[in-house]
Amino acid sequence: MTEPASADKKPDSMSATWNVTAIEDAEAAVADIYGLGGEVKRLSSERDETFLFTRADATDFILKIANPAEDPAALEFQDGALMHLEAAAPSVPVPRLVPTRSGEPSHTLSTSDGPRIMRLLTFLDGELQYRTPASEAQSRNVGRSLAELGLGLEHYDGRPPEGKLMWDISHTLDLTAVVGDVAAERRAQVEAVLAEFERSLPAIAALERRQIIHNDFNPHNILLDPAEPARVVGIIDFGDMVHATLINDLAVGISYHLATDNWTARTRAFLEGFLSARALQPAEIELLPLLMRCRLAMSVIIAEWRSARFPENRAYIMRNHATAWRGLQNIADLTAAGLKQLVPNLTEA
Repeated sequence: MTEPASADKKPDSMSATWNVTAIEDAEAAVADIYGLGGEVKRLSSERDETFLFTRADATDFILKIANPAEDPAALEFQDGALMHLEAAAPSVPVPRLVPTRSGEPSHTLSTSDGPRIMRLLTFLDGELQYRTPASEAQSRNVGRSLAELGLGLEHYDGRPPEGKLMWDISHTLDLTAVVGDVAAERRAQVEAVLAEFERSLPAIAALERRQIIHNDFNPHNILLDPAEPARVVGIIDFGDMVHATLINDLAVGISYHLATDNWTARTRAFLEGFLSARALQPAEIELLPLLMRCRLAMSVIIAEWRSARFPENRAYIMRNHATAWRGLQNIADLTAAGLKQLVPNLTEA
């Protein structure tokens, strides 16, 4: 059975092994490359080494040392997006790259494991959205932040490295190869989503607005003000960016607001927030419910496929499965007409 494109790439990079960087070596590298003195504290991270670097004046930064399997082109693409946002949309709250002493955005370390790219970024102080109380005001502000981020990236001309990302809605049909791992009681519904996506390919191909999108606007990547948990103060993790239809980014973002009893109110608020900064085109509105279903179906399929492949990590892999399935049930019959009823000004913004 053929697996989805790039299905092996991500697990490989995330499971790459390397020699752990000693704290004193990390501190010495920051002093040598950035000319900054301070203390380093290790943070948890899946696919790289991440540290909190506290400069001598108590200013915090994030230090990242990539794993040796990481594609340098992928990091260059991410760095380019952050630098573009700094110039084109400075009000969008994303980390800033700290230049090296020689003015470069990153530095390649020579290690016993091979070249490893080191980057220093400004620290964004806030609470991750999933740890804060949800509200309609929060959903509204998160939706607006997504629109503002998309506007900031609209003219970024960088391109992601070659290959497909498994989490790219554009390649939903690649998951047909592993849908057999979905439990029988859920398989028919996710297969119906795949079939709906296939029937809609001509309409999707005709969509006009395509650009670099964040593609992972989820509550683990959004920082809120702890004193005002409806206010967005940071957006992080640009590792899943792709060049795709703009509406895919909205579908991803909304998909994390659909697994509650008040999902209609939260979806309305999210869309109102988005529309307050960026209008949608009629063709995008027509396809949005389907693309929302696609993202949720992808979450279900990928989780069940990967948990069968890596049973020892089942608990971690399946952590978002129940909410994705509930969200899919909630919008199983949602149409564009239903969205327009939910948000009366959807076509007027």
